[in-house]
Amino acid sequence: MTAPGSRAGAPAADSDDLDVEEALALVREPKDDSTAPAPPNAPPAAGHEGHRGTPWPRAREIAARAARSGARRAPVSVPLGDALGLVLAAPLDALTDLPSFDTSAMDGWAVAGPGPWDVRDAGVLAGHGRPELLTDGEAVRIATGARIPADTTAVLRSEHGRTDAQGRLHATRDVAHGQDIRPRGQECRSGDQLLPVGTLVTPAVLGLAAAAGYDTVTAVPRPRAEVLVLGDELLTEGLPHDGLIRDALGPMLPPWLHALGAEVVAVRRIGDDARALRRAVSRSEADLIVTTGGTAGGPVDHVHPVLERVGAELLVDGVTVRPGHPMLLARTRSGQHLVGLPGNPLAAVSGLLTLAEPLLRTLAARPAPEAYTLPLGDAVHGHPHDTRLVPVVLRGDRALPLHYNGPAMLRGVAAADALAVVPPGGAQQGEETELLDLPWAAAGIGVCFT
Repeated sequence: MTAPGSRAGAPAADSDDLDVEEALALVREPKDDSTAPAPPNAPPAAGHEGHRGTPWPRAREIAARAARSGARRAPVSVPLGDALGLVLAAPLDALTDLPSFDTSAMDGWAVAGPGPWDVRDAGVLAGHGRPELLTDGEAVRIATGARIPADTTAVLRSEHGRTDAQGRLHATRDVAHGQDIRPRGQECRSGDQLLPVGTLVTPAVLGLAAAAGYDTVTAVPRPRAEVLVLGDELLTEGLPHDGLIRDALGPMLPPWLHALGAEVVAVRRIGDDARALRRAVSRSEADLIVTTGGTAGGPVDHVHPVLERVGAELLVDGVTVRPGHPMLLARTRSGQHLVGLPGNPLAAVSGLLTLAEPLLRTLAARPAPEAYTLPLGDAVHGHPHDTRLVPVVLRGDRALPLHYNGPAMLRGVAAADALAVVPPGGAQQGEETELLDLPWAAAGIGVCFT
């Protein structure tokens, strides 16, 4: 377990084999009052009595608005194979009729006129050229997707036809004119708008684009993000020892940022070196710089002094949220943004969802998720003045709070589906509470790990 402080650490783990429900029960069940949050009427924790900051909802609004007013990258032409999860920057207009010729919707026979029909020897297969026209009283075997011969009346499904001893085809049920034929342009005509600007590129969108003749789409590029990992006490491998702890944020932040829509261009380990931090911030070409730790007022917390020296504008300097209140958002002179995350792992997650998520969402032109609430399965203690973000699992129509939710803990959020937004003072069992989905659990975000 990570020692208290402002740096990234590693969550504790159990070695016993448990099934999913038993494991979640352990995560939900308090075992040690020393890690439980204070009751609603408890005084603020020592050392934070004077701390105030931007209200949590307001901080998210500022982050989203900052991205709208900052520098934006121009739309790009992206091959279909690389476009998943991007947002269309130009309408998707049909480049051809769909289908582009009359096609068979079923395996069976193309027939002309009333039956019975004489069946031609050669069949019509998908992907072949224009077949010979049919005359009344003729039929020809045809495959699904094959081009319909001219003058075809209908397609008779295989299960609805039989041949007699003379090889003539008979229908076992009535055949309607045009039956099981997909006429040219049934889905769209060339030039029709299929999807508007702002559409999220999902697997289905890729399929539609390909069917409509596209090799590339015009999309909003992923914003570029660079991660600067601070702290001399961090190990990149092995067990913690001699006052050194494992870096949990270096492995966690890049895929999480990618899940939020960013292209992570670099992860740099800076340590507690103010000069190296200033050089990294000044030279970065990323749209978003994310730092870990160093946002409070300790002797090696260099983020504020560096931002001041490079002339950055502080847009958010502390947020009234637990965990993660020392987070910050700044804009550099060149129009880049910097999100300073606290070093404790769950506090950093709080900063990601509070500041980085709305900023990246706006830069990537992704639509804002619909806000929703669920009743809590258990009561949650609140901070007297600040919003709390608490990991929960979703079970039916309830959100069950998870116990391991201290700033330095990842055990709770690793099992979570969402974070519950608990207002100051706490929330009672059954009380409707706003939820923030985690990227891998959010419906419709199946693109986040591509």
